[in-house]
Amino acid sequence: MRFVGISVNDHDPASAMRAVASGIFDTVQVIYNVFDQSPAAAFFPACRRHDVGVVARVPFDEGGLTGSITPETKFPSGDFRNQYFKGARRRQVWERAEALKKLLDAEAKTLAELALRFCLSQDAVSTVIPGMRRMASVDANTAVSDGRRLSPALLAKLEGHAWPRNFYA
Repeated sequence: MRFVGISVNDHDPASAMRAVASGIFDTVQVIYNVFDQSPAAAFFPACRRHDVGVVARVPFDEGGLTGSITPETKFPSGDFRNQYFKGARRRQVWERAEALKKLLDAEAKTLAELALRFCLSQDAVSTVIPGMRRMASVDANTAVSDGRRLSPALLAKLEGHAWPRNFYA
């Protein structure tokens, strides 16, 4: 076996701190996005200290950070997002995405680009795995891997958009 990685429990990077420090694992996969910025506090510094690579998962918050979720959004029967975005959650996500749209400019033209560049602007993150359903999304998302990071000023503004919650529960 060449490399070994683990996936961190939903919204609980602290649960993998011992694993990161163990020297056993080469990579960790963790939820990290504009809404869930919690790994940046202690988890990412530990990964850097122990030379553990980070794969950021759920960068679009199941679609919430793309602007495609509105209060009227309907999902097919059996789609897990019916539970994830139940009740008032669609409206809450939409309101927060609308607020983020005010930050779009030359650094990021779309919410999806903003979400991906946010993840890739973190030194500890080497890989981001967004879900993609259309070829146009594949093209747009892979174009973000050009190495251009968000400015410190925009990253500071995005800190104010952190939203601690766990819709998986």
